Amino acid sequence: MPAGKGRGEPNAGRTCVRKTMAMLCRLREVPRHLLVCEKSNFGHEKSRHRHLVETHYHNYRVSFLIPECGILSKELKDLVMDSGPYYLVKDLPLHELIAHEFISTFVKKGACYALTYNTNIDEDNTVALLPNGKLILSLDKDTYEETGLQGRPSQYSGRKTMKFSAEGSTMMSYFSNYRIQERQPKIALSTVTDLPCPVLRSGELRGEPEAACSAQELFEWLGAVFSNAELNNEPDNFISTYCCPQPSTVVAKAYLCTITGFILPEKIHLLLEQLCRYFDEPKLAPWVTLSVQGFADSPVSWRENEHGFRKGGEHLYNFVVFSNRDYWLQLAVGANDDCPP
Repeated sequence: MPAGKGRGEPNAGRTCVRKTMAMLCRLREVPRHLLVCEKSNFGHEKSRHRHLVETHYHNYRVSFLIPECGILSKELKDLVMDSGPYYLVKDLPLHELIAHEFISTFVKKGACYALTYNTNIDEDNTVALLPNGKLILSLDKDTYEETGLQGRPSQYSGRKTMKFSAEGSTMMSYFSNYRIQERQPKIALSTVTDLPCPVLRSGELRGEPEAACSAQELFEWLGAVFSNAELNNEPDNFISTYCCPQPSTVVAKAYLCTITGFILPEKIHLLLEQLCRYFDEPKLAPWVTLSVQGFADSPVSWRENEHGFRKGGEHLYNFVVFSNRDYWLQLAVGANDDCPP
């Protein structure tokens, strides 16, 4: 009897079906995201706002939104224009980051931050310098390895293109023997007209039916506004069917500012303070927001909390500042992180 076709070999059709089903199951997996919301007051002695801003080290984008505002105040505009510079040093030997002269010149004097440039944390070796002088190494694998400045010299034998941000910096002269560039953050200023805005009450973090929207609803709405999505839920809009949560009100003008670069936590704290002072004089706006996004490929989020990319890489926070100095704070991380602090 002639041998049957394919005898002794795996059933190719059945194997293909199993692989397809496994792939579909993976595609259906929704990445885990964590969002923590809390409320406090800037005058409260236990308020965490300053600490959480100062310990979110590697900031890529800062945005603030002011409803019922058509022109930015001089104080806010001056802070926005003074949000840089930062520096790019190409092919820098990593041992330079643990040199005594570098530590004395930058690290011991306070705010100095560094991060590898144009690397993918899930594919490449990533290096981050924290303002406390600790150097974080993230190797190209699923788990992290961290080391301080006391690590073995061999750990710092490679070269990386690094971006730096530091207060009162003399980076250009210090790294003059390397290819160094000074860069300015990109600043986008715009006025949004006829913007539907959620109605909020500072004491109602979870919202109140037919009276106020929740913190989570506001968070989603901000994402749509920052993405320039339409908010009218038109049936023929094939890009977005999102609409503003209810209850809402339409504001004639809202001022939106976005700063993109490598922004110091100290600069962000000054912006937050100035937004609080915005309500020193009576305003039509009941609240303003300040949103900060970290670099997706930073090996840390807050403090020394390990951060990964996996399916998103987000780590961000948002303040909602109310006219009575109450605030909401929202902290979010992606699929590979522990709960925000």
